[in-house]
Amino acid sequence: MLDINRILQNPEELLSSLKKRGVNASDIEVKLKEASTKQKQLKHEAEELRAERNRISKEIGILKSQGKDIAEISASTKGMGDRIKAIEDELAAQEESLLDLNIGLPNILDPSVPEGKSEEDNVEVKRWGKIQEYPFGAKTHFDIGEKMGIFDFERGVKLAGARFYTYLGLGAKLERALMNLMLDTHTSENGYKEMWVPVLVNDESMTATGQLPKFADDFYRLEKDGLNLIPTAEVPLTNYYRDEIIGEKDLPISVCAHTSCFRREAGSYGRDTRGLVRVHQFQKVEMVKFTTPETSEIEHEKMLASAESILQKLNLPYRVMLLCSRDISSASSKTYDLEVWMPGLNRFMEISSVSNFKDYQARRGKIRYKTKEGKNLLVHTLNGSGLALGRTLAAVIENYQIEDGTFLIPDALKTYLR
Repeated sequence: MLDINRILQNPEELLSSLKKRGVNASDIEVKLKEASTKQKQLKHEAEELRAERNRISKEIGILKSQGKDIAEISASTKGMGDRIKAIEDELAAQEESLLDLNIGLPNILDPSVPEGKSEEDNVEVKRWGKIQEYPFGAKTHFDIGEKMGIFDFERGVKLAGARFYTYLGLGAKLERALMNLMLDTHTSENGYKEMWVPVLVNDESMTATGQLPKFADDFYRLEKDGLNLIPTAEVPLTNYYRDEIIGEKDLPISVCAHTSCFRREAGSYGRDTRGLVRVHQFQKVEMVKFTTPETSEIEHEKMLASAESILQKLNLPYRVMLLCSRDISSASSKTYDLEVWMPGLNRFMEISSVSNFKDYQARRGKIRYKTKEGKNLLVHTLNGSGLALGRTLAAVIENYQIEDGTFLIPDALKTYLR
C-alpha cells in the first residue's frame, strides 16, 4: 500500500511507475485527479466555515460582554456545524474509497529497475562458477532420482494429485541436510535469528504482505477456519511485527525460518510438469529483514549475498538477474533473482528472489519504528529465499551427476549426512 498523500501530491510518480509495469493507468489517473480536486475543495470549504464560526463566536462573546442582543448573529451560525460535520463525513467516505483504490495498487518501482516487457528483458548483473561439460550427456534430476529410487513422483500423485512428490532414503536425507546447511549458514555466518512459525495464517497476514486481495487464487484457503496455507514464510515472518512499534536501536532485524510452502501454481500448467521445479508443496528457508529507510538498500545487497553464499558453498554455478518492470512482483520495489544452472534441463532456473518492498508492506501491516526523537515511522521490509530446498536438491543432482547415472555429494553436505 502506498502513501496516499504522496500519490495525491505527486501522481506523476505513480503513473510513471504504472506505465513501466505495463498497467493501464487512465482510470487511476482520473480517479486520483478527481479525488485530489474534491479533497482540496472540501478541505477549503471546511476551513472557511471553521474560520467564520470562530470569528462569529468571538463577536458573540464581545456582544454578550456589552449586554447586547445576540439572537440575530447567533441565527447566522445555524447550520454551520451541520455542514462542517457533513464535509467531514464526505471526506471520510472519500478516504475509504481511496483506500480501496490504494490496496490494489502495485508498489512504486525503484529508479534502478530496468524497463522491460518480460523476463527476456531482465538484466544480468553477475555470474559465478564454471558451467561443466558432460560428455556422456547430462540427465535431468528426475530421471536420475527415479532411477536411483530416491524420488517417487508416481506415488506422490497417488497421495495428493499432480505436482506432488515423495522422497525416499537418500533423497529425504539430502533435503534435510540442505535445510540444516542453510539454517546454520544464515544463523552462524549471515547474522539471522532462526524462528519457527505457523504455516497457516489469517487474512490480515496475507493482506499485509500483498497476497490479498490480488492473488487470492494463487494460494490454498481453508474457508471454514478463515485461514490460509502460506505460499512462503515471508508471510508469518513479516507479520510477526504487524501493528507493533520497534525501537530504532533494534534495527535492522534479520530473521529466517524453514517451512513448508504451498502454491496453486495457477496459470503454470504445461510448464515443468516433471520433477521438483514447479510443485504445489515444497520446503524453503526464508530470510526477512526489517530496516530503516536509510539502510534498506544496503541490507538488500547483504541479503542477496547471504542467498549467494549457499550456492557458493555448494559450488553451483549461477547468475544474478535484476528483474525488469514487468517481471517484478506487484508488491516489490526492486528484486534480484538468483538463477542456478541446470545442465539436465539445459537452462538457468530461478532458485531465489531477493526483494526490497520499502514501506509498502509496512504501511499495510502498520509496522513502525520509534526514532531517537520519538517519531513513529514506517520500517522497510525485505525478503529472500535462502534457498528453495527442492530446487537446490535438483541443482545438486544435475550438477554433480556422473557417467554411471548417479551423482556425487558436495563437500558442504557430507558432514550433515553422517
